[in-house]
Amino acid sequence: MDVKKIVLFASGSGSNVENIVRYFDKNDNVQIEAVFTNKRNAQVLDRCNRLNVNAIYFNRHAFLGGDFVLNILKGIQPDLIVLAGFLWKIPEDMVDAFPNKIINIHPALLPKYGGKGMYGMNVHTAVKENKETETGITIHYVNAQYDEGAVIKQVKTVIFANDSPANIAEKVHHLEYEHFPKVIEDILKTQN
Repeated sequence: MDVKKIVLFASGSGSNVENIVRYFDKNDNVQIEAVFTNKRNAQVLDRCNRLNVNAIYFNRHAFLGGDFVLNILKGIQPDLIVLAGFLWKIPEDMVDAFPNKIINIHPALLPKYGGKGMYGMNVHTAVKENKETETGITIHYVNAQYDEGAVIKQVKTVIFANDSPANIAEKVHHLEYEHFPKVIEDILKTQN
């Protein structure tokens, strides 16, 4: 099997990035090529330093105003681009350049609680306020719209009446850590 190359995108602390890097650490068939971030002071950069993973910071113009990020990606030719807590919408030219090679994880059961502004605690608070009895994660392909790509996998967890948004977040993070790397691995195994 050829070595499969992954590029990760993150905007925050990078806990999912670290989980994915550690999951594939001993796998000689998978290489984490780089982590891209749109936040100069994102904690994910500290994690990348500790984990000896290449990290690239870019600003809005490099991502949306030109081909800077797209050209770097074309140079890497990743087998999979993984959004792990990345908050910007992926430009259509990037989606077109990597069809069915960009995936995202969303902290709710799409189509509920998706779209612009629905990330992190915003999602968990909305889930709690609407008295949902379950939530979970959705791993999906990325298209030109927020959270509307084809669903790859959903995993549910129960919400109890006394669960706070923080409790809900903890349950969802547990699902993310358990399932996201395995889904990535399964996708890579089925690629030609």
